[in-house]
Parts: sequence; C-alpha cells; structure tokens
Amino acid sequence: MRVATWNVNGLRARLDYLTHWLAARQPDVVGLQELKTPTDDFPHEYFADLGYHAAVHGQKSWNGVAILSKLPLETRQIGLPGQDDFGSRLITATIDDRLLFSTVYCPNGKTVEHADYQGKLGWYDDLTQHWQAEYELPAILCGDFNIVPEPLDTWRGASGDGGIFHTAAERKAMQRLLDKNLIDLYRNQYPEEQAFTWWDYRGGAFHRKHGLRIDFLLANQLGVQAAKDVIIDRDYRRKIDGLTASDHAPVYADLDL
Repeated sequence: MRVATWNVNGLRARLDYLTHWLAARQPDVVGLQELKTPTDDFPHEYFADLGYHAAVHGQKSWNGVAILSKLPLETRQIGLPGQDDFGSRLITATIDDRLLFSTVYCPNGKTVEHADYQGKLGWYDDLTQHWQAEYELPAILCGDFNIVPEPLDTWRGASGDGGIFHTAAERKAMQRLLDKNLIDLYRNQYPEEQAFTWWDYRGGAFHRKHGLRIDFLLANQLGVQAAKDVIIDRDYRRKIDGLTASDHAPVYADLDL
C-alpha cells in the first residue's frame, strides 16, 4: 500500500498537476492539505473517475484537508475537537479496515510575536491529547506540520533557531506529539540525511536548496514495521508540462499492508 502526504497549496490551481502525479506515482492513499476549497465544492466525481474515494473537510479560500483512497474508506473524525476557530485542519479515516490514516494541516503561527503563535502551540497540545498512544491498526498521521524538528531539517541549520518554525517551544510541542508512540518515517530511515519538503517560491529558493522539512509521515510501531521505503518526491516541486507546482513536494511511503 503506497501512502502519501501533500500540501497542494490550492486544489483548483493544482488539479491538473495533482492528476499528473497520481498517474505517475499511483498512490493508494493520499492526505491532502491546504485545499482552499469548500467541502461542498470538492470534485468527488473527478477523483472517482481516477479511481479514488474521498473524505473531505474543506473551507473557502483557506485551509482544508482531504483523504483520497483507492481502497474503501470510512471517515472517523472531521476536525480537531476544540479547535474550530483555526479552521479545517484534520480528517481521519480507516482504510479497508487495515490502516488508520489521519492528515493534518497544522497552523503556521505567522511570527513568534503574533497571537497565532500561542494558538499554534495550543493547537498542538490539543492534537497530542486527541491522538491515542495505542491503536489496534497500523496508524499514519501525516501532513504539513509547520515545524522543523531539528537544525538538520532547515537550510539555515542552527542559525535558524528561535525563528518561527524553529523555536524551542514548537519543537517541544512536536516532541510531545511524537511521544505518543509516533515515529517520523523519513528520519527513521535516513537519520543523517538533510532533505527538504518546502521551498519558498521567491528568490530561487528551490534551486538554491533553501528549504525546510515540514511535511511528515508519522507512524505508530505497527506502521513503522510495515514501512519499506520513504520518498520525498522533489521531481514534483518543479514545473511539469507547463504546470506550476505547489511550494511543497509530496512525500510517500510504501507499506507492506
């Protein structure tokens, strides 16, 4: 089973690009973030024609998450309890009774001085409280987490410490989540590799390798045991056939499920 996460930075703007990627990589389950599309406007029939069921928690102009699955899915949770003010940022489903799959679009925080920064930390606290340390199934929690866990995950290295995404408080919040029996699949497989999943559109950041690793596939122990390979799909951060990419690259893993 191939599972993936991708912040598409606008579903309408990226629909043709996403279609190209789905055909090329053939994922079985995909967590999408930053749809910027209301739930009622989600193109279910379009994805059905591509072979995917969809569970959606959308929002006009901002946020929004969805799960695409070639396999039968059953929605388990829509929205993070107690965090409606931060918008549509979490959806969870079971996939073919074989996998618990949840995707999140964690708040950005804007700047350390902004009120949203404290809100971001509170959102993480609620996510950690919501996530169970034990599930009967292999479990994946994936998405755009808007935190770089360690200096290796940012082009700035240790010089980035203290800035938004790089603060000690954010990293502690992320670690408390990981302490709920979650393991970062990419870092587990590549403990010393510096690789990024997001690059600013401005200033030639992608070509200058000025990126951040903020998009993760996290798994419980059963998920880790099933994982065979993890790929940051940098090829799909470039223009393809004249289509403009998201500022995030997809991340996918193959699970023996």
